[in-house]
Amino acid sequence: MAKQDAQLARDVVLALVTLAPRHGWALHEELAPTGEIGRAWTLSKQLVYRAIDSLAVDGLVRRAAPKDGGGADKVTISPTAKGKKMAQMWLDRPVAHLRDVRTELVVKVMLRKQFDLPLHSFILAQEQVFAPLIKSVKHSSSRTPVDLWRSESATAVTRYLTQLKKLSD
Repeated sequence: MAKQDAQLARDVVLALVTLAPRHGWALHEELAPTGEIGRAWTLSKQLVYRAIDSLAVDGLVRRAAPKDGGGADKVTISPTAKGKKMAQMWLDRPVAHLRDVRTELVVKVMLRKQFDLPLHSFILAQEQVFAPLIKSVKHSSSRTPVDLWRSESATAVTRYLTQLKKLSD
């Protein structure tokens, strides 16, 4: 798993346990292709547990004692105070790259809804981050296949953000 993907896994798992402490298996179910968040971004069972382990080592989550003498699947994962703060900071931070809209931004929007966090101000902040990137892409005179893709993607991102703003009004 790439470093960026591992970080996104940690951020999403931390946000989910901040929303509601839960077992590792419940996190896996939420991030499976049929799960609420998994519809947008999936994470395998192995990677869910790797993220939990990493978050625990960093003191961002804690594990309760196993129930019913069960294994890791029966252990409730909950955030520490530091973990809650980190999750909130991540949810409030706009995405830095246009390429991360399909993954990180979509998931953040879904999670912000679950947390009942305001969306409009977040989308405005996201537009400010993307404005210079979109302007640069749109004003490029290059017509390579990559540049055409970037231009079309920037147009789609602009439309997506506009639609999200309308939904948040």
